[in-house]
Amino acid sequence: MCINFFMATGCRARTLANLRIKDLDFDNQLITYTWTKNRKQQIVPMSNTLKKVLIEYLQYREGKPEDYVFINAYGGYLKVDILSHNIAKYNKKRGVMRTGVHRFRHTFAKNWIVNGGDIFKLQKMLGHSSINMVKNYVDMFTDDLQQDFNIYNPLEKLQSNNKKFMKLRD
Repeated sequence: MCINFFMATGCRARTLANLRIKDLDFDNQLITYTWTKNRKQQIVPMSNTLKKVLIEYLQYREGKPEDYVFINAYGGYLKVDILSHNIAKYNKKRGVMRTGVHRFRHTFAKNWIVNGGDIFKLQKMLGHSSINMVKNYVDMFTDDLQQDFNIYNPLEKLQSNNKKFMKLRD
């Protein structure tokens, strides 16, 4: 469940751990982060899939509006180090050696850009005041750079427009 949340929001582990049920607005599909690194409240969109998953999870889990969304096995506060340990253990059992809760934030950011998301919206989602910080999260690989390269390449655009122009002249 936590992994779904990380992949849908790109939030930090401490933000996830401090999220309360009342912070989820299902009607407007918004999530309010009351605990952030910069201590500023932040409101982010809730994806359709995350909404469905959270509703199902909360129906099973139940809880009051003041309760934490994600809890430990005893119903109490989910400590970030325990969350990190459990995710690392889960990943290593499946052969994923480079693991860590913060890697989900990097994965979210990279996939946001690769899927055509706007870097300024990504900056807002990640809660950064500077675009330079966002650049640190977006580590592109060669394959990522080649994807759609010819579609957005200025020379290819000029050549394509030139071919269209040449057809009109004929």
